[in-house]
Amino acid sequence: MTALDATQPRGTPFRHGAPLMAEQLGTARHHIASLEVDGKTFNVSLKTAYDGIEHIGRLWFADASTGETGIPDHGAIPGRTVDEAISLAQRLTNDDLMRRFHRAHAEKRRYVKLRRNVDEILAKVKYMNRVAVSMRGGMLDNEGAGQELELITKQLQDIVTRLKDVAGVEG
Repeated sequence: MTALDATQPRGTPFRHGAPLMAEQLGTARHHIASLEVDGKTFNVSLKTAYDGIEHIGRLWFADASTGETGIPDHGAIPGRTVDEAISLAQRLTNDDLMRRFHRAHAEKRRYVKLRRNVDEILAKVKYMNRVAVSMRGGMLDNEGAGQELELITKQLQDIVTRLKDVAGVEG
């Protein structure tokens, strides 16, 4: 049974015959720049996630004075590796970042926390499917994959329970 390393640019993200935990496939943030807009400073970060084929990055703009998560730009910055996505984001000029900042604010969602939870659900469902497909295809042993599927199911249930707290809440 051969497993692919999660750092490889393609394939199902498994390492040493065992699936990576859902947390290991989660997103990571990387500081890209600081941006001055109307007298305020915004931290620009790249949030990356591996989708099984490539690392997809999205820029996030957070008010440096509040410490909040910020709002995402809806454009993607893909890379074969995390470092490649970061490098592409760092090549954006100040004008590029400013245009992306204005686009993000023009498309700003009203229910950000709800959206974040829905995005998390989608990521976990995709990961669950990759684990199940790999198990059924013989890449993973049934016991290990079954345990991972149970963990993902519990995580999904926890997220669904939280939805009632964020539904209808702006910000």
